[in-house]
Amino acid sequence: MGVRIFTGATICMPDPVAGLDLRVEDGRITAVGPGLAAGGAAVTELRGRMIAPLFAGPLAVGNPATFAVLRAGPPEMAVLWPRDATFVVDGVTVPAVDTAPGPSSSPHLGTWIDSTGYIHQHLTADGRYDETRGGRPHAYRGAFRIYDDHIVYRDDLGFWAYGRFDGGVLHHAGYTFTRKDS
Repeated sequence: MGVRIFTGATICMPDPVAGLDLRVEDGRITAVGPGLAAGGAAVTELRGRMIAPLFAGPLAVGNPATFAVLRAGPPEMAVLWPRDATFVVDGVTVPAVDTAPGPSSSPHLGTWIDSTGYIHQHLTADGRYDETRGGRPHAYRGAFRIYDDHIVYRDDLGFWAYGRFDGGVLHHAGYTFTRKDS
């Protein structure tokens, strides 16, 4: 498989940092940081792009190199359309992948309502979400995975989106949600 370095990207982390490099070897992330030495590795320049995990989980040393490369922007605003992204799974560039929802016992399950009351997002224990928009049920549906305070959505329409829980607030796609019971 060889060694690959993805350089100059914004890495989607709890506090995203621009201009970082990601080193991948044998399907695993082996280094994350600025100015990683190439040392014979294949180098892919990604300035102006963001590396985001395909599954809920950090892009950290030792973890599988399973991520998407997309246009840079705030991670909570990121929406990933498979046709517009490059996917790397276990260090190998692949076509878009689909993931099945997984059961979740996260404390973040439940109904989240945006600050205007227009969007109600229901996160259920079977790893599925269902959004009501403007009183219209099932406006968006899909799978999700939660890792610590991060959520990764894969909508049934085929796009991906990301969010972050912070102090009882869900930040997702430019919206601010609070729990229905809070």
